[in-house]
Formats: sequence, C-alpha cells, structure tokens
Amino acid sequence: MMSANELPPLITRSIGWLRRRVRASEAVFILLAIGIGGAAGLLSIGQGALARTLQHWFFALPPAARLSGLAALSGPVLLVMPIGGIVLAAFSHVVRVRKRRLVDAVEANALHGGRMSISDSLVISGQTIISNGFGASVGLEAAYAQLGGAMASLTGAALNLRRSDLRTLVGAGAGAAIAAAFGAPLAGAFYAFEIVIGAYTPSAIAPVAAAALAGTLVAQTLGVQPYVIDAATSGITETHHYLIYAGLGAICALIGIALMRAVALVERGTRRTGLPEWARPIVGGALLIPIAMVSPQVLSAGHGALHADLAVGATLGFIATIFLAKCAASILSLGFGFRGGLFFASLFLGTLIGHLFAGSLAWAVGTAVIDPRNAALVGMAALAVAVVGGPMTMAMLVLEATHDVSLTGAVVAASLVSSTIVRELFGYSFSTWRLHLRGETIKSARDVGWIKTLTAMRMMRRETRATPADISIAEFRRRFPLGSTSRVVLVDGDGHYAGIALTATAYGHEIDEAAAIGTIAVNRDAMLTPLMDIQAVMQAFDSTGTDELAVLGADGRVLGLLSETFVRRRYADELEKAQRELFGER
Repeated sequence: MMSANELPPLITRSIGWLRRRVRASEAVFILLAIGIGGAAGLLSIGQGALARTLQHWFFALPPAARLSGLAALSGPVLLVMPIGGIVLAAFSHVVRVRKRRLVDAVEANALHGGRMSISDSLVISGQTIISNGFGASVGLEAAYAQLGGAMASLTGAALNLRRSDLRTLVGAGAGAAIAAAFGAPLAGAFYAFEIVIGAYTPSAIAPVAAAALAGTLVAQTLGVQPYVIDAATSGITETHHYLIYAGLGAICALIGIALMRAVALVERGTRRTGLPEWARPIVGGALLIPIAMVSPQVLSAGHGALHADLAVGATLGFIATIFLAKCAASILSLGFGFRGGLFFASLFLGTLIGHLFAGSLAWAVGTAVIDPRNAALVGMAALAVAVVGGPMTMAMLVLEATHDVSLTGAVVAASLVSSTIVRELFGYSFSTWRLHLRGETIKSARDVGWIKTLTAMRMMRRETRATPADISIAEFRRRFPLGSTSRVVLVDGDGHYAGIALTATAYGHEIDEAAAIGTIAVNRDAMLTPLMDIQAVMQAFDSTGTDELAVLGADGRVLGLLSETFVRRRYADELEKAQRELFGER
C-alpha cells in the first residue's frame, strides 16, 4: 500500500484541497457525513444479509422465514450452535495475531478522540456475524455500529479532522448504520447523540441527521426490510396511563440491571472454571441446545419472535416461559464468549415484560387496565433504555414504528424513569459496564480522553534538588534560607523518596537544629505515580489534604513535584476548552 508521500501529485493535491474544505466549511462537512451515512447503510445491509444467509444454510430455513420466528427445530439441527462455537474460536485464533483489547465506537469516542482501528472493527464484525449466523442469542447492532463508525473514523483521520469533528463523524457513521438497519432515521440520529457521541451538540445536528437519512434511504432504495415492524397500536393513551407506564419503566430498570449483572457473573464464572478461552463458545453453544428446544424464539436477535408476539399475541404462560428462556440464552451466549449486542434482545424482552405487566394488571383488577400491545411497545423501549441507554432514541424508534404521538409520550415517561433508576442504582449501560469490568471508569461516550492523557508525568515539575534526609536541620537552613523555596523533597541513602520538608517548619523556634531534617518530613507515604490521570491526582490531593505531592518512578526515585493549585488550574483550562469544542461553532 502506498503512503501519502508516494501518491501521484494530482491525488495528493486533491486530498489536501478536500482536507482544507472539510475543515473550513460546514456544508462540505455535511456532504461528507451524507457519503459516510450512505456507505454505513450499505455495510449494515451487507452484514445483515451475510448473517441471515448463514442462518438459512445451517438451519434450513424457508426463504422468507427468520430463525426466531420458527415454531420448532429438530434436535440434529441444534448441533449447529456448538459447531458455531468451534468456528468462532477458530476465527478468533486466526485473526488475533497479537493480544490486545478491541475498541468499539463508544470507547473510541470517549477515550481516543474518535480514532478506531479498521482491523479491530473487522474482527468485531466477523465475530458478531458468526455468532448471530450460527444462532447464538445476540444481535447484530454492535457490528453495524462498529463498521459504520470505523469507516467514518478512517475517513476523518485521512482528512486530518479536528478531534470534535472526528467524534461527530464517528457518531454519524454509527447512527446511520443503526438507522438503516431499523428503518428509523430519527432513532439512528438520536442513537448517535446519546450512545456514541454522548451529548447533543448544536454543531453535530445537521451532519448526524443527514447521515442517518442517507443510511435509511440507501436501505429503502435497495428494498431491505427494516428490523422494526409496523406495529399497530390500539386504545387511547390517557393521562393516568403515564403513571402506570412509569411503574413499568421501573420494573424494566430493575430487570435490565439484573440482566447486565448476570452476563458479567457468568462471564466471570467461566474464567474461574479454568475453561480455555477458545472452548467457551463451544460449551456455550452446547448449553443453548436445551433452551432452544423450548422454543426457537430464544435464538438469534429475536426479530422474528418479536414480530410474531406483537402481531399475533400469546398466552401469559407462554410469554413468561419465553422471557425466562430468552434471558438465559442471552446471558449464556454473551457469558460464554459469543460476540454481539443486547440491543435487539432487550427490545424483544421488553415486549414480553410489557405483555406480562398488562396481563398481570388485568388479572389483579379483573378488567383490562392498559392495552397489551401498547404496554409491549412501552416495555420494549423502557428495557432497551435500561440496557443500552438513550431514552430519546427509543422514543423515536416507537414513534417511527407506530406514528402514535400519544403513546410516544408514555414511552418517554417510562424511559426516563427507567434511565434514572439505572443511573442511580447501577450507573452504566451494557457497553460501558463491560468497559468498567475491564478497568475503565467511563459511564458514557462523552469525551474524557483528554483526562486520560493529562497524567502526573506530563504535568509535573521536574525535581533536580532532592536533598538527603539525614542532614541536620542546621545544614538544611544553610542550604535553604527563608524565602528561597517553600518545600524540599527528601531522599534516603539509596536515593528513594523520604518525604517533603516544609522550609517554614524547619525554621521553627523549638526545633532541634542537630536533628536530621527527615524527622520533620511530611507526606512520607503520600505520593503520585507517573501514569495517574488528572482526576486520580486531584483525588490524591483531596485525600491527603496537602498542597504538593511528589511523583515517584517504579523504583521509588523522585521524578518531580505537582502542586494542587497547578493541577486544578490545568483541569479548569482543559474543561473550558472541551466545552468550547462541544458547544462552539466548527
């Protein structure tokens, strides 16, 4: 592959001109987002077609059927799932030539300024397609957003976009991919804002909306059937229904938290068993067989089952059985190493919760209180908000599916209740929860990458005057007259940190001048490490109550000093800069 310096002069000049135009013109940036949106829509169509083709091959599906919409599957066919685990293990072994953590669009925008690896994204997409294509209870939405965001990131990096513009473009690509898959441009745009970008930014509205529309139009032009069905609502949503649906939102929040924790618990349990990583999806596929024998509705993303249950209806006993089986299938699939998302699974499970909620109210009161189909749609949105986040994303999804404004208002109420409870009791969405389990502390895609780069090593003042802790206080006074410095770093005989001596304390009237200066040292056990980010540094100052701390290397030697005043001023400056980029003009 040729480098930029090896390209023909005409192409090089053209790229340079395009870079300048995109950076200078909002209209050109919007046109770029439209191109990204159309391409992201094509990628979503291709990935979905590939996964469905695998399902038709291996499960011998009728031409128009979906795996989760079947009435039953025979025993031998179910062996496809452990075979899929073998294929996934082989694929992961081949493509992962070096150990590293794969970065998704949310993490890239939060920590890396929107920069994504195309090779990582292809691996994630391949693993997700294999998992879904062989019947694991996972959705494809993670693969859609991954490739849409990665293509946007690659394009933005080639054009040398500003950090804020690159993050916007990544959000536009991911949102367009979701919009194409669900046939919902508004939901795709809000997905970009709430899930991938992490904020509603005035400068991002036009490019993100344009990209989502482009992705949806591409899918519609090619005749692709979107995931969300045209669900017909029935009954009038009255004012008192809002309170009832708010209760449904609270129930969905608790179930969502339990679902996310269960996935992490199973994942942790599989590691503790000592089962090799390559064997986990194989075992997981085998464990899915008895669950799938209950009903194929638990397999794949669940789109066929969602369509059947919303359109036809089912008994409460059957719905409760499918709900428990689908939860178990999703938890096992993700906990045992299959790759995919919980977005569509949460939509399907939410409809089941809504049906159960409406049916239980009717049984308790003796008459129908709310319409079961309306409750199913509200539950669908509320559980998806609990798991994925994005209350407005789900509200727009329901609005675009039903065109029912009054029901959408109830969806907003239930979604806000669900979102508030999850933030209060749990604090994470499914994607950020998995990042938390890996040691990250981010709770949304809001840009905190600058916090990670502001380390103690970068901010510290180099220390070149380390003083032996065993010299006398009289000698210390000779070396450091009053007014020359406020504090001095001390080291022991091996050159290791031994605390900080305050000059004013050394000049106290009751101090024994013959004593070693180390006897009055402070902060002997309080120090910073070079890689601590600025938030961790500020927490260290808060916990110690001191004005200045030493930065130590791994060998215990002093590298430099940091003052609390400087750190907090630097944090305020960087925060103001980030806010200007977020809300300012391009």
